[in-house]
Amino acid sequence: MMKLKEISFEELEKFSLSTDEATFHQTKGWAKLKEHNGWCHYVVGLYDKKEMKAAALLLAKRVPIVKKYMFYSPRGFLIDYHDYNLLKEFTEEVKKFVKSKGGIFIKIDPYVMYKQRDINGDLVKDGIDNSDTVNNLKKLGYKHFGFNLMQDSLQPRWMHTITVKGKSAPEVMKDMDPKTRQILRKNERLGVRVREITRDELPIFKDIMQHTGERREFIDRPLSYYENMWDSLHDDGILKILIAEVDFDEEMENTKKEIETLGKSIEARKKQFEDKSKPMNEKKYHSKQEFEKSEIKRLEKNIEKTKDMKKQYGDKPILGGILFLIYGKEVLSLYGGSKAELMSFQSAYTLHFAGVKYAIENGYDTYNFYGITGDFSESNPLLGLYLFKKSFGGQVVELIGEFDLVISPFWYHAYKISYALYHKLKNIKR
Repeated sequence: MMKLKEISFEELEKFSLSTDEATFHQTKGWAKLKEHNGWCHYVVGLYDKKEMKAAALLLAKRVPIVKKYMFYSPRGFLIDYHDYNLLKEFTEEVKKFVKSKGGIFIKIDPYVMYKQRDINGDLVKDGIDNSDTVNNLKKLGYKHFGFNLMQDSLQPRWMHTITVKGKSAPEVMKDMDPKTRQILRKNERLGVRVREITRDELPIFKDIMQHTGERREFIDRPLSYYENMWDSLHDDGILKILIAEVDFDEEMENTKKEIETLGKSIEARKKQFEDKSKPMNEKKYHSKQEFEKSEIKRLEKNIEKTKDMKKQYGDKPILGGILFLIYGKEVLSLYGGSKAELMSFQSAYTLHFAGVKYAIENGYDTYNFYGITGDFSESNPLLGLYLFKKSFGGQVVELIGEFDLVISPFWYHAYKISYALYHKLKNIKR
């Protein structure tokens, strides 16, 4: 008979990294971060003699009004969900453990793909199908919240990812939309550069998110939230924040070099045309000359425009930033934003590609753009989010969703009523 016991985070991490379900949600740092929001935690493992067969981080929080505890295993248990008997034994043992701690239910949202999809969100013929996992959980009494399409769950059920394992950056670029490659090369030419910030620079990232929140009409978190994230996750190598800047002096220098190159091209073509020993199509000659002369005029105007922007925004203004979480086999882009007045630089492309290159260079399997919606129709107001991420290549990932394992039906029902009331009052206050 197997035995459930409390284990250390070191034991959890060792087991976690041997599974496909490992995420930052099951780390000591994440548990520490959640403490700031009133969650306590337990770490448990199921042993068959001396061999660990399953494990979980269990977060617990006291429920207002009913004065009992709700439990949440972020991104689910670390277990082979296909093994029904193992899942049954673990469920029974966890249920007893949570009940002993005053818990009324356990929520899980396993990091398990439901059915394999391609870049367009269409099902892959003969692809991965984990329907048996959903069925196993339901059979054991877990309440499934369904296959939602929008972003209305604790963690995204729909994601967009790129598989980078065994690939180089140029190989990944080949799978991108031509427009995306063009923007990346343009930004390189314009002097858009990415760097990692330090803790002292967190107000810079907070400012980016504040601007983004005002533009997209969401309330950003306070600076203390980002400070707590940093303190909980950065030193373990899980958190990394990159920002993009544009060097206007470098941009103008690169533009001058382009003008110089075009000038030489015009002169060389003129000499070739005037050399009657080498006949040249007159129409094509004049067409190319006029095009390159117009390009020079356009670039000269760009230099003047850059000079004005430099006066307004400084030598090296910040364009945007992204907060990455790195663990297990993937690099994940949690959230980010950009400054509205400098959005023409489209820094998000450069920042995401920096994350992709980091994943490649450090041996990760996947770059995860994270949340999208599962509605791919043109009427979906959030379709643009998916189309942006799709432009990098990759595939849509659909997870199996949220489940509740009810331990006390009476108190669970009371919790649902109090939860609805709490959020209604919270919305009225807002």
